[in-house]
Amino acid sequence: MGQNEVLFERAQKTIPGGVNSPVRAFRQVGGVPRFVSRAKGPYFWDAEDKRYIDLIMSWGPMIVGHAHPEVVEAVQRAAETSFSYGAPTAGEIELAERICELMPSIEQVRMVSSGTEATMSALRLARGYTGRDLIIKFEGCYHGHADSLLVKAGSGLLTFADSTQNAPSSGGVPQDLVKHTLVLPYNDVSAIEEVFKKQGDQIAAVIIEPIAGNMNLIKASPEFLSAIRKLTSQYGSVLIYDEVMTGFRVALGGAQFLQGISPDLTCLGKVMGGGMPMAAFGGKKDIMSKLAPLGNVYQAGTLSGNPVAVASGLKTLEIVSRPGFYECLTGQTEKLMAGLKQAADEAKIPFAVDSVGGMFGFYFADQVPTSFEAVTQTNIEAFKKFFHAMLDQGVYLAPSAYEAGFTSIAHDNEVLDAIVAAARASFKQL
Repeated sequence: MGQNEVLFERAQKTIPGGVNSPVRAFRQVGGVPRFVSRAKGPYFWDAEDKRYIDLIMSWGPMIVGHAHPEVVEAVQRAAETSFSYGAPTAGEIELAERICELMPSIEQVRMVSSGTEATMSALRLARGYTGRDLIIKFEGCYHGHADSLLVKAGSGLLTFADSTQNAPSSGGVPQDLVKHTLVLPYNDVSAIEEVFKKQGDQIAAVIIEPIAGNMNLIKASPEFLSAIRKLTSQYGSVLIYDEVMTGFRVALGGAQFLQGISPDLTCLGKVMGGGMPMAAFGGKKDIMSKLAPLGNVYQAGTLSGNPVAVASGLKTLEIVSRPGFYECLTGQTEKLMAGLKQAADEAKIPFAVDSVGGMFGFYFADQVPTSFEAVTQTNIEAFKKFFHAMLDQGVYLAPSAYEAGFTSIAHDNEVLDAIVAAARASFKQL
């Protein structure tokens, strides 16, 4: 028995399913998870000291590569002054100012520790601000594991979810909460127009992944985004952009910069913490002023604005702000997708690819899907075989056909060539 198997067996005795986040369990693809011992640049090494090219990069945050020396130094320096104070620091202000500067739709921002905290708090704030209960989310979008949002959710939940319309995608979620969440098809303009016509004055917020990364990579169409922005403004509802994944990942100003949309609230995470547990939500000052201690919408967190995470985030944002960073990252990601597509075409396998900045998606289908339903109709069995073939070749993909992939600035041409060579060998096995 290999060391990964030994660890997985041991983990299952004290950790439910042997993992601390469900998609890590390899349930969709089968097999034994790789237990990581260390990582550097575009690579990680497992418990058996086998090296893999990492194409999830901690699900997005490691945009400058694993263990970047400048980030490591910033973290070490911060750690020497203690890990947490439970009191304000100058670093928090600096990070808040930087975020507001990079995303002009954010006038004020509140730090939290996870993406789930950010989306959950943004929803509560939207409800408090509008005095309404209803929220709209879209099928296949995952916004963390807060109760109101576990309805037709994406990500790891797609492996486990009940397909009944508006049924909770998780046990333990009261139907009473679910009734306040309306789930609509992604990229369906007429559906959202219809709902606003009927119930617009009851809708507190619309929350959306502007580029979905939790049902693989799906882009929102300009018409869809324009309709949402127009309707939320018209009916006084709050438009929440969940940029936990896309913020500073697809562009320095996030998806909202690329799309020319100014949301009312934005949720951030992942890259802004440089791999540390850190997230934030922010937006218009008149909405943010409803938060305690100024207003009656309560939100708090002992580790919010943690000094070590702030140091990691500030240094990461400094690196990604350097000239040419996103041009290089985008170019490398596009080059990788073109290489995979060419390898699939040579093997005569139906295969489509898409990417934005340092995020990508590939699909065993004739064309890029535009909705949750279209994603579920791609060839999942082919993906499973491809995943294991690539794993054997030393390339670590997301262990689910419903997850986007991620590159970093450390994925240079040599790394890309190795991935494409692995794909060429893997496609021959399908």
